[in-house]
Amino acid sequence: MKKLNINAIALAITLAFSAGAMAEGMSKGDYKGHKDKISAEYKSAKAACGSLAGNASDVCVAEAKGKEKVALADLEASYKPTQKTRYDARVAKADADYGVAKEKCDDLAGNAKDVCVKEAKAAETTAKADAKAQMKTAAANTTANEKSADARNDANKKAVDANKDAKADKVDAQKDVAKEKCDAYSGAAKDSCLDKMKVNYTK
Repeated sequence: MKKLNINAIALAITLAFSAGAMAEGMSKGDYKGHKDKISAEYKSAKAACGSLAGNASDVCVAEAKGKEKVALADLEASYKPTQKTRYDARVAKADADYGVAKEKCDDLAGNAKDVCVKEAKAAETTAKADAKAQMKTAAANTTANEKSADARNDANKKAVDANKDAKADKVDAQKDVAKEKCDAYSGAAKDSCLDKMKVNYTK
C-alpha cells in the first residue's frame, strides 16, 4: 500500500511539473505566470509527501524539490534561450537526479549504501561533464561560424579538448565507484580488487 502511495504521488508530481513545454519568446507576464504556477505546484507536491513516513517521505520531498528546480531551469531556458540557460537546465536535471538517488541510498546500510552514493555521484558527474562538453562545443562552433577556416579548426580542437575533459571526469567518477566496491572485501581479496581497479582505470 505504501508503495502504491509513493507511485501515485510521484505520478502526481510528474504530471504537475510536466507543463514545462513553453514556447520560446514568451512575454514577461507569461513568464511570471509560469513561475508562480511552478511554485504552487511544488508546494502542493511537497504537501502530498506528508502522507508518507520515514525515508519514503524524504525521497518524495527530494523529488518535488528536484522537479521544481528542473521546471524553473527549463522555464528560464525557454524565456531566454541561450547556450548558458540550456546548460543550466541540464545541470539542474543532473542535480535533481542526484538528490533523489542519494536520498534513496538511505534505505541501505554499510558498504551497499556507500556504493549507492558513489554511483549516484558518478551519474551526476557524467551528466554534468556531458553538459559542459556540449556547451563548450556549441560555443566554439558558434564562434567558428562567424570567423575564418582557422577559427573552425580552433573550434574542432576545443570540441576535442572538451570531450577529453568530460571523459576524464567520467573515468574519475567510475573509479571512485569501483574503489568503494573494493571496501566490501578485506586482505588479499581487497588488494586484488584494488589492483584490478587501477589497471581498468589507468588513463
